[in-house]
Amino acid sequence: MAELHVELVAADRKVWSGEATIVLARTKSGDIGIQPNHTPVLGAMDPQPVTIRQADGTTVIAAVHGGLLSFADNRLSILAEVAELADEIDVDRAERALAAAKTESEAAAQRRAEVRLLAATGR
Repeated sequence: MAELHVELVAADRKVWSGEATIVLARTKSGDIGIQPNHTPVLGAMDPQPVTIRQADGTTVIAAVHGGLLSFADNRLSILAEVAELADEIDVDRAERALAAAKTESEAAAQRRAEVRLLAATGR
């Protein structure tokens, strides 16, 4: 099965690197699925979880908060302002952050907390 090489990098670290059969993400233009041999694309990322499916059937999910997605020559680069793998997210902390953002009417903080919870729990 054909694969593409994926690099997910945040401003402060390399978050994940490896081979995948498909990557699902959301850009400012809408949802996109990148598979091997996809046409080249460049897009601005929306805050949303990114799903990376590997050939062995495992799935990697990351909360991605802004940045750029670039694909060419079966290499996908996601350069995020902030990104964290779902298994790195402290769900209790994210829920507290969401509650605090709602009471303070901070839309950006609320969206960050929502994306973290969606990546970590699917809700």
